[in-house]
Amino acid sequence: MRIRRNSHLLALTALAALALTACEDGTGVKDEGASRPASSTATAAQPTPGTDKGTGTGTGTGTAPTKDTTGSAGSSGKSGGTTGGKSGGSTGTGAGTGGDTGDKAADTASDSRVPCNGSNTKVTAQTVARPLNHMLLTVTNTGSRICDLTYYPVLRFDEMQWVPQAAKETQPQAVTTLAPGESGYAGVLLSAADGSGEGGQTAKKLTVAFQGYTPNSDGGASATPPLPAKGVYYDSSLAVTYWQQDMDDALSW
Repeated sequence: MRIRRNSHLLALTALAALALTACEDGTGVKDEGASRPASSTATAAQPTPGTDKGTGTGTGTGTAPTKDTTGSAGSSGKSGGTTGGKSGGSTGTGAGTGGDTGDKAADTASDSRVPCNGSNTKVTAQTVARPLNHMLLTVTNTGSRICDLTYYPVLRFDEMQWVPQAAKETQPQAVTTLAPGESGYAGVLLSAADGSGEGGQTAKKLTVAFQGYTPNSDGGASATPPLPAKGVYYDSSLAVTYWQQDMDDALSW
């Protein structure tokens, strides 16, 4: 019985060896074709560097995308690039708008300038001790807009029929401009110090007219500043200065 069992075991061992030999003939264990596609598929799932356009501009957000084997890194980069691009574009547009606004504000300021006249200023007239026989005109801007004192004042004492001329040497290089609350000045030579003037008389009333932006044009409402109670003496030497920004300049002539 023992000999027969050993015979059966030897026969089974021989069959197993034969089966193993058959599997190694290229149709069994050696055939690894099924496992390679699985490995290839796993490799294909990884995003290929540089193929996602979003990664090239993703620095717009300043945040590095997290690597994801499903390809989400490329999507994050693309989103970041879009955000950065849009933000940059918006900033540029804002700067342009600011420039336009600045230009419009400058134009508006230029358009808001008006001539100074009796309707937007307060005018005073006072005689001064120095220089002799002189009077000082002061014009203060009482309006809310910048005004220009153009050329020189046009004076009329009482009912006089002639216009005193301005001393050409007193013409400033720029128009005297008054912001709200500021004052401008003009000096008035009332009579010749040596008595050479003619037709001297005492005036009780003074009218100050203003010129526009062209010589001898109408600058608007005139003013009638009060004179001293005793009146003001003048003769044919009567003359004025151009409007000045500084009081000393008005009285230095």
